[in-house]
Amino acid sequence: QLQLVESGGGLVQPGGSLRLSCAASGSTLDNFAIGWFRQATGKEREGVGCISSRGTTVLIEDPVKGRFTIAKDSAKNTVYPQMTSLKPEDTAVYYCAADGYWPDSNICVMAEGYDYDIWGQGTQVSVSS
Repeated sequence: QLQLVESGGGLVQPGGSLRLSCAASGSTLDNFAIGWFRQATGKEREGVGCISSRGTTVLIEDPVKGRFTIAKDSAKNTVYPQMTSLKPEDTAVYYCAADGYWPDSNICVMAEGYDYDIWGQGTQVSVSS
């Protein structure tokens, strides 16, 4: 059974950067697309981006496009969401989630209502001066 553990969150000043980690155990991430989501206090969860199981396709949602990206290290079975030029409105709990529908594929899906199967516990990112 795949398990995901996020880490790397913290307090950062506006304009700063953070690299989160989404470490997998129990199965190889080569069988899963990984989605990245966030939820701010009092707001609905929103998708941030995703990376395909092969690591060849990265989709980033418009609110963070050009500032955020995602990389994958298959040897470490870990996905790394990278955030730059952070803004106070990026403050949220960030989650990674696995989608097992597209194993060994160039496809990942970021669409409202699309369900991911397995979720991590989340890591808090706070952007403030």
